[in-house]
Amino acid sequence: MRFKRFGASLLVTGLALLGTASPALAHSELKSSDPARGASLATPPTQIKLTFSGPVTLADENPIQITGPENASWTVGRAEVAGTVVTAPVQAVGPAGEYTLRYKVTFEDTHATSGSVKFNLSAPAPSPTSQAPTSSPAPASSAAPAPQAGETTPEDLVPSWVWIVLAVAVVVAGIVVALRFTRRKD
Repeated sequence: MRFKRFGASLLVTGLALLGTASPALAHSELKSSDPARGASLATPPTQIKLTFSGPVTLADENPIQITGPENASWTVGRAEVAGTVVTAPVQAVGPAGEYTLRYKVTFEDTHATSGSVKFNLSAPAPSPTSQAPTSSPAPASSAAPAPQAGETTPEDLVPSWVWIVLAVAVVVAGIVVALRFTRRKD
């Protein structure tokens, strides 16, 4: 009888642990991008935007690169981070075709990741010499949008280490309760 109650207590504790620790176990990921994955664009963007499921920092000094056909490489300005959103001004060059946006970021839980987003240009990007000076990308400080209220996630509100500490506390409390039940029956 003692072992059944002890086993039941451990089962309840384990379920409570899984229920409270799930946000800490989930890794953040890319939620959306602009340009979107697989998009076909008639004109190249002047800014890129990456939205992640949790807060990020930039992994290195060149966190974003865009390359395409015929070794085309876009000029990417200084990337800015606002919580879960990374933006950077870009100056497109190159022919029509498939382009790949590569990124490197570090999530709040120190998990570094890289990924890519492929999109298409249906017309060639204008050469830098044919662009008017007024069409240059906006300064990076004005290019970073404020986070939207609807983009707040639990990871934004509570750091992952808090969830881990809470999970450990639940396990310890479950073990204490289980031990008290077994001692009362002795």
